[in-house]
Amino acid sequence: MPERITLYTAKVCPFAHRAEIALAEAKVPYTRYEIDLQNKPDWYAPRVNPASKVPAIAYGGPDVAPDQPSPDSIKIAESLVLVEFVADLFPQSGLLPADPIKRAQARFFIEGVSSKVVPSWFGYFFGNTPVDNFYEALEYIQSLLPAKGFAIGDFSIADIAVAPILARARVSLLHDIGKYPEGDGRKVWETITTGKFARIAKYAEDVAARESVKATFDEDYVTEGLRARFARAAN
Repeated sequence: MPERITLYTAKVCPFAHRAEIALAEAKVPYTRYEIDLQNKPDWYAPRVNPASKVPAIAYGGPDVAPDQPSPDSIKIAESLVLVEFVADLFPQSGLLPADPIKRAQARFFIEGVSSKVVPSWFGYFFGNTPVDNFYEALEYIQSLLPAKGFAIGDFSIADIAVAPILARARVSLLHDIGKYPEGDGRKVWETITTGKFARIAKYAEDVAARESVKATFDEDYVTEGLRARFARAAN
């Protein structure tokens, strides 16, 4: 039987959001602890994650307050590692398919998200790379999608990998938050939701409508968090 889980997370962080979606899909109880990314607790790095990043999980050990993590619990970090950890702990969630072909397809999709979508989106958001890079990444991911449904048919770790990025891209573009040219956000949003991007636009809608994604995405909070992040990036 799985042991107690404490998740160290931050609402604004897309990578931490992945772990929250996975746990919501598993429908298991856990303790959630919000980390202020601008003012991390002194105990967090030495006692939870030496990299001082979220998400991280403390697994097992005695029942202690989350801000007093026990050395007897197992500490695990990195969002995609945690997503697969949850999928392995709770196979009934169906997040990791039993079929080895489907598993490989899910991991191949995730590789594309990690190597193409994530860097191209944040590169554009912070004004470091052209929007064409983001368009190319979306076209690539779109080419991997089936005609309908999720990344490999049923909802899986593949969809969890990209859902938080798509959600934040939507918020950023619709509110024109970013270090890209002022006013370009809505133009880019219109481009990636019509025409040749119609399939991935529908996919993004389906992912956003998933209960586990909706329940773990505080859009208002994230919107304000992104505004604050952009303000700092611009200084």
